[in-house]
Amino acid sequence: MTHDFHPERRTLHRPRQVLAHLSAGPLDGPPLIFVHGWPALAWTWRHQMAHFAALGYHVVAPDLRGYGQSTVHSDPSAYRQELIVDDMIALLDHLGLGEAVWIGHDWGSPTVWNIAAHFPERCTAAATLAVPFGGLEYGLEALVSAVDRARYPATTHPYGQFDYMVSYEQHPERITAVFDAEPGNTVKALYRKGDPAVHSRPAPTSVITSDGGWFGGAPAAPDLPLDTDVLSPQDHAELTEALETNGFWGPTCYYLNHQANAAYAKAAVNDGRLEMPVLFVGADYDAVADLTNPRALHRMRTTCDRLTERRVQAGHWLQLEAADDVNGLLAAWLRTVAEAPASGS
Repeated sequence: MTHDFHPERRTLHRPRQVLAHLSAGPLDGPPLIFVHGWPALAWTWRHQMAHFAALGYHVVAPDLRGYGQSTVHSDPSAYRQELIVDDMIALLDHLGLGEAVWIGHDWGSPTVWNIAAHFPERCTAAATLAVPFGGLEYGLEALVSAVDRARYPATTHPYGQFDYMVSYEQHPERITAVFDAEPGNTVKALYRKGDPAVHSRPAPTSVITSDGGWFGGAPAAPDLPLDTDVLSPQDHAELTEALETNGFWGPTCYYLNHQANAAYAKAAVNDGRLEMPVLFVGADYDAVADLTNPRALHRMRTTCDRLTERRVQAGHWLQLEAADDVNGLLAAWLRTVAEAPASGS
């Protein structure tokens, strides 16, 4: 069904920033804004956009800065969360909306959490997939503090499954060059479905620095078969074309602002407490956003007043791998927190 999905592509022009975004559904429908992560595109929300547009929602998904048809900046500080959030608020203004339901995944999750925490009046409700509130937006130090030390002893895995983030800080150009060497292969290597055995062994991301880089220290990603449980050939083509055009430097820079991001998160209104409805959909087989350790969920559970938690038996790319499950959970939650579409049920 979603292969026949043809959203409208629009562009917001700002000083020093062009923000491309996809739009579908009736313009007077309740607004949902989907925020992608690393290394993705607005297009990776196609299953959700098609589903909710058909229900009568006005769905919008931007290409974040550094991605797709949006501006690529060379300065790493241009990718700090404060500026990403500013882009999203400008998009909301551009759409003529006072508020919206915001839905994020991966790096889109801290952006949604920050919108909810800094601009609660612009956030009807907030939902994220895979990445819970209270971790990534507070920087690498906060993530490491919640590592399961039974699985990742500090003596051998000081940064746990987040070791790969350290490699970005130490060698951003080298990491980027490896991804850029064969973008199509990089996409295929990164977009893999979940494996129930993932929690019985250390995550591959926990040994990136000791391996000398991604893919065992190889100069390029291996040529793996396309995992069609996650990506269609069209999805792969969309992602590959965008990443061949823009390169991985912008996406890499999202990992180079942990201190600035932490300072921004700590400056939230209401001491960072979220009073609007919040949905978190966790991925059972996500090796990095590992939810088997309750410490990863503590801040969210103690600072979100109207929290709903759900789980999906899928890997990190749950909105692609388990689209029907994710759509069903989002739809059920939306019926309880937002205005019903005029044509919806």
